[in-house]
Amino acid sequence: MLVPLLIAAVVGYLLGSLPFGYLVARAKGVNIFEVGSKNPGATNVRRVLGSGPGNLVLLLDIVKGAVAVGLFPLLHLIGPQYCPFDADGLLILKMTGLVAAILGHSFSCFTKFRGGKSVATGAGGFAVLFPLGMAIALGVFLVTLAASRYVSLSSMLGAASLPFAAFAFKAGSPMISLSAMIAAFVIYRHRANLMRIRAGTESKVGLKKEPKP
Repeated sequence: MLVPLLIAAVVGYLLGSLPFGYLVARAKGVNIFEVGSKNPGATNVRRVLGSGPGNLVLLLDIVKGAVAVGLFPLLHLIGPQYCPFDADGLLILKMTGLVAAILGHSFSCFTKFRGGKSVATGAGGFAVLFPLGMAIALGVFLVTLAASRYVSLSSMLGAASLPFAAFAFKAGSPMISLSAMIAAFVIYRHRANLMRIRAGTESKVGLKKEPKP
């Protein structure tokens, strides 16, 4: 089991490390680390370059999280001999891939260990790992966004809803623990946004001119 875990961790980290925000912006002649909030996530790409590039980065970041979680189950479907693990073993591999992908996105080896806040990558992973919980988190995100227009606040509350969903739907202790840990990590990565929300300087969706971060 040790070798598959190492493979899941390495593959997940490398997938998460793919700096799509940086690459898409660079293709437009922009260094995303030097503009806007200086974050390579989809939200900053969208604010700087528009909805097209921003939505592309969002999709790609979601996909890499989903692939990191779904790789071993896919191999199992192709042929059990390629992934001879029971359900518990597959769950461990999927969780390992997700954690590694989130760390890769936030601390990419391709961009000097700089990265985004892992919301989209985590969402892609949870869409495969815990679809019902992810649906609830998405609902919380959308309701909060409609009410506040803060993407950051919406992301934090969406992430925070995951462990409660895991508990409510009896997803098991590993899922509750994982979702709580990832929610805490997402909130920690948004600590600067929390300070800006408190100061009233956080950017809002739908404003033509947004306050500088």
